[in-house]
Amino acid sequence: MIVAQSAASRLVVHTVLLAGAIVMVFPFLWMLLASATSQSEIFDGSLFPTPTVAGAIENYGRALTAIPLLRFMANGLIVCLAILVLQIAIAIPCGYALAKLSFPGRPLMLGAVLFGLLVPVQIPTIPIYIAIAKSGLVNSYAALILPWIISVFAIFLFRQFFVTFPDEVLDAARLDGFSELSIAWRIMLPAAWPAVASFSIFSVVAHWNDLYWPLVVTTDPDMMTPSLGIAYFRQSGEGAGHVGALMAGGVLVTAPLVAVFLLMQKHFIRGLVLGRH
Repeated sequence: MIVAQSAASRLVVHTVLLAGAIVMVFPFLWMLLASATSQSEIFDGSLFPTPTVAGAIENYGRALTAIPLLRFMANGLIVCLAILVLQIAIAIPCGYALAKLSFPGRPLMLGAVLFGLLVPVQIPTIPIYIAIAKSGLVNSYAALILPWIISVFAIFLFRQFFVTFPDEVLDAARLDGFSELSIAWRIMLPAAWPAVASFSIFSVVAHWNDLYWPLVVTTDPDMMTPSLGIAYFRQSGEGAGHVGALMAGGVLVTAPLVAVFLLMQKHFIRGLVLGRH
């Protein structure tokens, strides 16, 4: 009886998960099919577009030539990697200090980090934009990168990871003459690769897909990031109304994120599980 109930429960759970997976995957599947379907056949009344080689050549060719899509993706790569490196460079020592060092005001600083997690990114937009505009940094990589180099989420994630690290190892390192920064970079960082992988996926996906901030500080097409570039393509004469080409651009912009997640999914899951302690 218990075995039957357990099997029934698993069946219900897997059915619900499968239904949710279908709902999540369907838009991407439709985008992939539409990206290889000619414009005249996308709206022929069928639920699933019918891809053809000619449709794929037309749509992907238009997406790559009508706008500088590769330039947009290169901008996105530069911005995402720069933000990620600087976020980790700042978050590792901060997380280590909050987890393993005793100093006045540590609980207050941890509370400030937790409070920062609750603040929407849109709230400080106006003062940050004014500072960037007065500094003459609009339409530059600095405008796209600098506001994001401190991530309270990264600090909290690494702090949670470092809390579980044995204090005996740190004491032995101090006896061997390691400074606190050396401990953070030479001991804590190598042990925190799962957390680094988890945060890297969060950071890259968030800033690769970000439309809000690039829309605020970027007007030059040469400085647009992938999401803003797709929106620019949709409003331009070449892309307006051409659904197949827009879907092709969406596939090209989405594919790198899917590849990164598939390559790092084991580290991503492990980092989240370890960070819960």
